[in-house]
Amino acid sequence: MGEFDAVADAITGGVLGRAVEPKAGEGGGHTHEANCLNCGAPLLGPHCHQCGQHAHVHRSLGAFFHDFAHGVLHFEGKIWRTLPMLVWKPGELTRRYIDGQRANFVSPIALFLFCVFLMFAVMGWTGSLDTMAGKKSDEDLAAQVQQDKVKITQLEAGRAELVKEGRPTADIDKQLGDAKDDLSGVQNVQQLKAGKVNTSAIQVSNDLPHWVQKAAAKAGQNPELLFYKIKTNAYKFSWALIPISVPFIWLLFPFSRRFKLYDHTVFVTYSLCFMMLLLSFGTVVALVSGAIAGFLWFVPPIHMYRQLRGAYAVGVAGAIWRTLALTIFAWIAIGLFASLLVTIGALD
Repeated sequence: MGEFDAVADAITGGVLGRAVEPKAGEGGGHTHEANCLNCGAPLLGPHCHQCGQHAHVHRSLGAFFHDFAHGVLHFEGKIWRTLPMLVWKPGELTRRYIDGQRANFVSPIALFLFCVFLMFAVMGWTGSLDTMAGKKSDEDLAAQVQQDKVKITQLEAGRAELVKEGRPTADIDKQLGDAKDDLSGVQNVQQLKAGKVNTSAIQVSNDLPHWVQKAAAKAGQNPELLFYKIKTNAYKFSWALIPISVPFIWLLFPFSRRFKLYDHTVFVTYSLCFMMLLLSFGTVVALVSGAIAGFLWFVPPIHMYRQLRGAYAVGVAGAIWRTLALTIFAWIAIGLFASLLVTIGALD
C-alpha cells in the first residue's frame, strides 16, 4: 500500500500546484468555437478576453486523461523552463520572477507545493521515513542483539587478557561500555515494540514549563505515534519553513532599501524547492550507491552561492560570506521547524 500512497501523494502535489497555476495544462482542444462556451463573448484569440477561459475545449475521454497528466506533470511546459534555471541559474530565475517575468516560469509557491509532495512521495516509496524513525523489524533487532552480545564477549575476553598481563584497560573499558550501551538501547526498542516498557516510570524535570512536561510525557508514552504525527504534520506545516527562513535572509541584507521582504520570500521559496528536489534525487541515488549520494551534501552551498550572486547581484566575497552564514542559518531553520513539528505532534 505504501507505493500507492506515494504515487497518490505525488499526484496530489501536482493537483495542488495546478490549483495555484490554474492555466497550467490548458493546451489546444478538439473544438473550434466562435463564441466562448463559458460567457458567450466573441472569441478573438486562443483565450476569451472577457473571462479568460481557453477558446477550445476537449470533449473526449482520452483528452480528459491527457489534460490530467499534462496538468499534473507539465504545468503547460513552464516546468521545463523553470527546472533547468532552478538547478543551474537559480539567481537569474529568482531575479527575473521578482522583476515581473512570470509567464514563462512556474510560480514559487506552485513549485513549492509540488516539490513538498514529491519529496514525501519519494521518501515514502523508498522507506526513508521509516529509516529516519529508526524502525527495524523484529528479525533485525534480534540480529543486532546477537551481534552486540558477541562483541561484548570478545571485549570482555580481551580485557581479561590485558588484566592478566598487567596492561592498562582504559581503552577497552570504554569500548566495552559503549557496546553495553548499544545492547541496552536495542533491547529497550525490543521491549517498546512488545509493549513491555513501563512508560509511567518516565520522569520529566519539574523545572520545565508545564506544557513541555505534558508534551514530553506524551512523547514517552507512545514515541511511534509521535513520529506518525510528525510525519503527517510535516505535510500540513511545510509552508512554515518559508516564514521561518525569511528573517534569516533579511539578516544578510539588514535595512536594505533595495531588497524587500518579497524578494527574500521568493528567494527562500525557490531555494527550498531546489533543496527538496535534491533530497528526492539523493534518496533515490542512495538506493544505488550511498557513496555517490554522500557527495550531494556539497551541492547546497554551491547552489546558495549561485542564487545569492544572481538574485542580489553581490560580489564574490559578499556571496561567499553570505553563503557561509546562510548554511548555518539553514540548519537553525531546520531545527526550529523540527521543534515545531515535535511540539505540535506531542500536544495534539
